[in-house]
Amino acid sequence: MDEVMDLTRGLVAVPSHEDETAAGDAIEDWLREETDADVRRDDAGNVIARKGAGDASLALVGHHDVVPPDGEQVAEDGSYVVEERGGRLYGRGAADMKGAVAAAMCAFRDADPPDDLELVFASFVGEEIGGEGARHAIGEGFAPDYAIVGEGSTGYSAPDVTDVAIAHKGRRGSTITARGEAAHASEAEEGVNAVYRSCDAVDVVKEMDAPAVDIAGERVEGSVVVTEIDGGTAWNVVPETCEVTVDERTVPGERAPLERVEALDGVEWTVDQDLPPMRCADERFVDRALAAARESQSKTPDGVVKPHATDAGWLSQAGVECVVCGPAEPGEAHTEDESVSVEALDRCYRIYRGVVEQFGAEPARDPETGD
Repeated sequence: MDEVMDLTRGLVAVPSHEDETAAGDAIEDWLREETDADVRRDDAGNVIARKGAGDASLALVGHHDVVPPDGEQVAEDGSYVVEERGGRLYGRGAADMKGAVAAAMCAFRDADPPDDLELVFASFVGEEIGGEGARHAIGEGFAPDYAIVGEGSTGYSAPDVTDVAIAHKGRRGSTITARGEAAHASEAEEGVNAVYRSCDAVDVVKEMDAPAVDIAGERVEGSVVVTEIDGGTAWNVVPETCEVTVDERTVPGERAPLERVEALDGVEWTVDQDLPPMRCADERFVDRALAAARESQSKTPDGVVKPHATDAGWLSQAGVECVVCGPAEPGEAHTEDESVSVEALDRCYRIYRGVVEQFGAEPARDPETGD
């Protein structure tokens, strides 16, 4: 555990909100020194390592970019401040997600995979800006059969429990553009008011049902919400254009029918960002991950659904069976006092290693439920 903590401290200290190169160097150098794996750095800056060979492949996946730090999270020399107190490690990226990357690196080194399993480690760039690194890697042929993505899954079913997320929502951000004809406001009938047209489009969105799907016996609902509106150029001019921003949280297999707004005169709809949702369809892999999670902690973990998009969405879209399991807790990432639990880091190291080493075995059943 001390080694996971030391590695986490080192990675967190390296700035990676504008340029991930130095953090990628640290990961690559450690893997080359500590393992005999085939370690490569692709053109995007992703670090990918492989060891073993077999009919199946399992990847431990993370990312080493972070969101911009708060001023107090940066030291005078430009490095990130890292502090340990109260059983937690504080610093930008500790929760999202260099702690999980460190746990995965140590598990990758220490795990003894079955002879018929190729073990892969991957740390991507650009996750915080839409999964650029993951998409690049997938485009270059990165396609393991299975993946554990180390985004946060701790504290979902109960405090201090590291759960296994078997699905997560996606996000589709889009723009509705209404066009009209400008005129002087004193002669409004001479123009066509784009704001009025945009309001008609908003009414269409308001009447839409949020996407929903049943997962693990629960009804998982997405959302579709108008979040911004911008139109007009002056108080005395009939507006010629108006734009409406829509935030949609998607669920596996479902989308809100936003294209309906284009049935209105002068209205267009464009998708600006579409981060895919994820759902693991391989029940045996889910059972294996849950079994490892049970063996790694005294409390009973559950299969949960994350509300946030992750790189698991891109991998799932490419045909990779994914689960999400990591030490970060809801509300920890992207904050001025971002931190990660030391105990949760230890649990994740043991979960990752357990999934690898028991990959070919029959998953242990939950003693309480028999599942």
